[in-house]
Amino acid sequence: MSTDLGTPPVLSPDEAERAVLLAAPRGYCAGVDRAVVTVEQALDLYGAPVYVRKQIVHNKHVVSDLESRGAIFVEELDEVPEGRTVVFSAHGVSPEVHRQAEERGLKTIDATCPLVTKVHHEAKRFAGDDYDILLIGHEGHEEVEGTAGEAPDHIQLVQSPADVPNIEVRDPAKVAWLSQTTLSVDETLETVAAIRERFPQLLDPPSDDICYATQNRQLAVKEIARDADLVIVVGSGNSSNSVRLVEVALEAGARTAYRVDDAGEIDEAWLEGVDKVSVTSGASVPEELVQGVLSFLAERGYPDAEAVHSAEESLIFALPKELRRDLKAASAKA
Repeated sequence: MSTDLGTPPVLSPDEAERAVLLAAPRGYCAGVDRAVVTVEQALDLYGAPVYVRKQIVHNKHVVSDLESRGAIFVEELDEVPEGRTVVFSAHGVSPEVHRQAEERGLKTIDATCPLVTKVHHEAKRFAGDDYDILLIGHEGHEEVEGTAGEAPDHIQLVQSPADVPNIEVRDPAKVAWLSQTTLSVDETLETVAAIRERFPQLLDPPSDDICYATQNRQLAVKEIARDADLVIVVGSGNSSNSVRLVEVALEAGARTAYRVDDAGEIDEAWLEGVDKVSVTSGASVPEELVQGVLSFLAERGYPDAEAVHSAEESLIFALPKELRRDLKAASAKA
């Protein structure tokens, strides 16, 4: 008995050489998932509107979706009517912001990522021991502002090795460093090495400040970027970890790398002469946006993506205690 499976499609020489690699892990980390679910649950429990100080996470699609459900994003607390509910973003806030919220009688839900909270605790501990703290990060980033606010008299920002010669400290024997959690691991270590050259007794944080998800996504993009003609990183322009992924991809050997918010931002010209495409996404990116990019590539003759696994992630963070308490009370009433 013969079985006719049909004639396989004839691929052009160009298509036969094509490949799409997909980084794993990618997308949502535990802190982002916790923050987004916090706003969703707050809307369900308290009803709209729920105010959110700054973007809950740095992704315009996530923010737009939550706005459509009734979230109102504000820059500062004076935009929130007195007595209303406000959620603090995953990036954290300074003690001054907490004070302002209390002064205005606002109900607060703190969705700060626990890994950012860890850095805040380290800042307070180093300041309590009267160390000068060198905070490696990007000026104006919400996370940096929140951490610096924990000990403003002890913290100075260092953005790159170029800033190191201008550092002034009270006692070279009492200097410690901390970092923004979403930086490039390699660049951070380069800056730390430059600082240590000036201050040999530099004290390290008790554990690595770069978050596990940032490190994992950078390792994953290194795996898929080697020899890639094109790397597409899905993520918003104000997402520090997404921007870093583009830089890491290029350093790892990618011929070209671009960041896009979604498939609609891909330039067809990027695909000219391209056989090997690699795709990943930042830690605040919903998976549906990645799938949109893969569909875009499939429509242009690229094969199904091959997942490249470089790490497994199973960490889950509990919802903020304020929200858990109110959910429990609502459940008891029901």
